[in-house]
Amino acid sequence: MDDCIFCKIAAHEIPSTVVYEDDLVIAFDDLEPQAPVHTLVIPKEHYQDITDGVPAETLAAMAHAVDEVAKAKGLGSGFRVISNKGADAGQTVMHFHMHVLGGKPLGEGLV
Repeated sequence: MDDCIFCKIAAHEIPSTVVYEDDLVIAFDDLEPQAPVHTLVIPKEHYQDITDGVPAETLAAMAHAVDEVAKAKGLGSGFRVISNKGADAGQTVMHFHMHVLGGKPLGEGLV
């Protein structure tokens, strides 16, 4: 999509702090972190959200990227992975993405 900021980041048209990348996905640090570690994992191909027919291969690549991010960021003691679907759930960029949050005890306040 021409106007999607995450598509532009995936295409390296907009600079970002890349944590992990392969042929299908890219992971980069969030510009407005909600935890000491807040990295986004996105597919390079545009999908609206997790229910938009994302191929199993891409979902597996995203799960692998989450693991790579956790290792790179030193999250061995735990982390949280969140994917919002739609504006009512808090999705602000309509490109499927997963938030990897950690670096401190997250407690029950951050869901």
